[in-house]
Amino acid sequence: MDLHRAYCAELGISAEELEAEQMAPTTQGYTDFLVRVAAHGDFASLVAALLPCMWGFSEVGRRLAQRARPADPRYAAWVDMYSSEEFAALATWCRGVVDRVGEQAGPQARAAMSRAFLTSSRYELAFWDMALSEQP
Repeated sequence: MDLHRAYCAELGISAEELEAEQMAPTTQGYTDFLVRVAAHGDFASLVAALLPCMWGFSEVGRRLAQRARPADPRYAAWVDMYSSEEFAALATWCRGVVDRVGEQAGPQARAAMSRAFLTSSRYELAFWDMALSEQP
């Protein structure tokens, strides 16, 4: 989040303004889903729900790093962070946690993990689509 807060600061957006900004509907829905899983689900469902974000950003960052470096230094910093070996290692670690938890979980817990992962994956797709189509 520090990188994103730094972008806002560069654009003259204060931390207070950032915190007061209303989320886009897709972001609000995704956030509400994650909070609901954290509050009402179990650890297995939560780690499965969080994985698509980490894994997805790592994959997108790594693919973007294979292209020409963005001219805008803010985009270049974003690609650098999410394509880094450190972030890839974090995403790999998260996948390992989900795998280990899933191996120890019973059938119902694994089904709940699958639903949480798929729902988050759908929200990730909607999030990227929102950015691509410049939806408010």
